[in-house]
Amino acid sequence: MNTAAAMDAKTAATAWLAAFSDALTRKDVPAAAALFTEDGHLRDLLALTWEIRTVSGRAAIAALLHEALPAFQPRDFRVMPGRIPPRVVMRAGVDVVEAIAHFETAFGTGHAVVRLRPDPQGPGGVRAWILLASLQSLRGFEEYDNSRGSQGKDYYAREFGGENWEDKRVRARAYADRDPAVLVVGAGQAGLSIAARLKQLEVDTLIIDREARVGDNWRRRYHSLTLHNEVHVNHLPYMPFPSTWPVFIPKDKLANWFESYVDSLDLNCWTATELIGGRYDERGGHWEVTLRRADGTTRTMRPRHVVFGTGVSAIPILPDLPGLGTFGGTVMHSGAYADGAAWKGRRALVIGTGNSAHDVAQDLHASGAAVTMVQRSPTHIVGIREAQRVYALYAEGNPTADCDLLATAMPYPVLRQSYQLTTALSREADKPLRDALAARGFRLTDGEDATGFQMMYLRRGGGYYFNVGCSDLIADGSIGLIQYDDIDRFVPEGVRMKDGRVLPADLIVVATGFQNQQEVVRASLGDAIADRIGPVWGLDEGGELRNMWRPTPQRGLWFTAGSLAQCRIYSRFLALQIKAREEGLVT
Repeated sequence: MNTAAAMDAKTAATAWLAAFSDALTRKDVPAAAALFTEDGHLRDLLALTWEIRTVSGRAAIAALLHEALPAFQPRDFRVMPGRIPPRVVMRAGVDVVEAIAHFETAFGTGHAVVRLRPDPQGPGGVRAWILLASLQSLRGFEEYDNSRGSQGKDYYAREFGGENWEDKRVRARAYADRDPAVLVVGAGQAGLSIAARLKQLEVDTLIIDREARVGDNWRRRYHSLTLHNEVHVNHLPYMPFPSTWPVFIPKDKLANWFESYVDSLDLNCWTATELIGGRYDERGGHWEVTLRRADGTTRTMRPRHVVFGTGVSAIPILPDLPGLGTFGGTVMHSGAYADGAAWKGRRALVIGTGNSAHDVAQDLHASGAAVTMVQRSPTHIVGIREAQRVYALYAEGNPTADCDLLATAMPYPVLRQSYQLTTALSREADKPLRDALAARGFRLTDGEDATGFQMMYLRRGGGYYFNVGCSDLIADGSIGLIQYDDIDRFVPEGVRMKDGRVLPADLIVVATGFQNQQEVVRASLGDAIADRIGPVWGLDEGGELRNMWRPTPQRGLWFTAGSLAQCRIYSRFLALQIKAREEGLVT
């Protein structure tokens, strides 16, 4: 962008933010709403309503601002120094002036993103198409940060003849004399991110995980697994990955990092520990939960909050397939698959065509097994390089915190439009491979509205594959393909097709996904609570993920899940909600 364009962007953003602040200060809601385009969007992350929600259209924006002004008093919106400067960019196919702003509320400090479209009648010649208002910190309860040197009484604090750091850590982890305020279930990226945020807000938090070591939920997955998005997208809060790391992180490297993360950030974690029961005490305002330790002993704790960070891959789905119980070979879920070495020279069927199914099939093929995939439904295929289009913002080299803000400032209608554009570009780039797959009988889809893998992930957690070579093996016939609809039933020898053929098999891998987190709650806290909260994950009518990072119908019960980036971004807002309740700011 040239200098003139940059100056114009700054002038336009400054003028709009000043006009918006002035209207809010005057409590002139109609004037504030008139600063938005007719089809404008306002996304609120706790800054205006203590909620995570998006409203669209001037009337809805006016209603939200009317609700927000008395208690939240948003004010002083201004271009934020030290961040990506105002600039002209294209978002979802629309040219906009984009700026990061700072603002204040009655409860704390916020950061905003505004995307402005040209309008000669607006201040600075623009009106707002999108405004994100996000709470970043609570006044008086800011995160601990010693990056600028000494801070008060902690300056070189030591107890001669008393406890040292190790003594204090042992005591803190033991919980011999107290219960935590928050119990986090799961020590993957979701659980670790929220625990780290709460630690910095001085909220006493215990993580539990059923695995023997932190990171085992990744270590125990199949041998060849790596992440499918680039390293710069995936940092955890407070501890970015070293610049020396590979572009795509191997599972064991990530697992080891998780283990070191717990140690480096002084997080309290009990491994080999399961939540086996619990109830909420409405009168006392706390949970009563039972934990089972590795030695079989139990501990009852009374945290005020329980956060499920078990992710979207907790309980395997094992479909009732006709005749599968008669199969004479080995049947396993993809979650239990490790590697294909034992299956060299043998025959395998992989049921499913999502990421895990393709990776398992490719691993078996590489190990010398004869592999056939069974397709149950159309699948979205995108090349691994093309899949990175949706993360292009993070590849620009800007600070992760800035990218997180910009990525979060995409309301559902705009996000949908953006994914349609990127999916169309990827579809064209991958056309030769897609055509070759179609010629083999592989059924393709780009999602219900051609939005590709991102919306499929948000809506149902799967249905796609990032091609790292398996699609090529299907296309050239190295890996076989049959359609589930052509199967009559499974038999002791393998699978019998409707045309009478029997395909022999020694191994069947069922790569059919995992149950909703609602079922994880059902297994540990019972039917009543599970039924009360309803489904977890999937988009609600407002385009937000159901029951994620915000209050559920069950008081004191929270959920966090998703990619490392999602966990990093939204852990901030979940932690702020819990802290606000701990300090009595929200009831």
